[in-house]
Amino acid sequence: MVLLLAIFQTLYKRKEKIEDIVLTIQQSSSKELDDFIIQYEPFILNTTSTICGRYISKQDDEYSIGLHAFHEAINLYSYKKGASFLSFAKLIIKRELIDYFRKESKHHHVTATPESDEIHKQYDNHAYDSYIKNFDELNRKEEIIHFNEMLNQFGISLDSLVNVSPKHEDTREHIFSVVEMITSDEEMLTLLYKKKKLPMNLLASKVELSRKTLEKHRKFIIAMCIIAANDYIYLQSYLKRGD
Repeated sequence: MVLLLAIFQTLYKRKEKIEDIVLTIQQSSSKELDDFIIQYEPFILNTTSTICGRYISKQDDEYSIGLHAFHEAINLYSYKKGASFLSFAKLIIKRELIDYFRKESKHHHVTATPESDEIHKQYDNHAYDSYIKNFDELNRKEEIIHFNEMLNQFGISLDSLVNVSPKHEDTREHIFSVVEMITSDEEMLTLLYKKKKLPMNLLASKVELSRKTLEKHRKFIIAMCIIAANDYIYLQSYLKRGD
């Protein structure tokens, strides 16, 4: 009977969602956190290698950055970040590596080559700049893919956002005020992500915009809330006023 119970518990544990495990770890001991990170070391190595476009070992600086980013993802993960923890973790690892490469790029311009070899220096800097540009383009696409996955949970497509963006500046300003209110209000944000729709009754009681206007721009409001809640590097520009 004891053996049967142990087998059942093992099978049940295997079926436990990784997102539930992460949320449990956030409230548990450092030992469980360490065990979880060790279990997902292959994921960190593979993700880091894919992002860098070359094999990364545990001895590389990039792996240390990926490891730190994975730890950060565990601490930051919540229902706001989407259904998949691993998808969110990839986003955080990419973000940390982007910062690392940008810092390395600045350092590279200053110290990488001797001043005496100006031609080599210009070529080397140009090659590195091209690498950073390509790296940014690749990760911008990855960010859009994650954003699109989030939109799909709400039954919204990227194409549909083109036609629902507010055209008038004053309306746009009011809409962004609504987005700020939702993302700073834990109750409304919880309702938004759990029910996959705007909390219209609660929202209408707190803003000056009519329910009709809110409904008209519903998809755009949800999209901007997703961007704000996930702190996307490249899509943050859409949250700027007057754009």
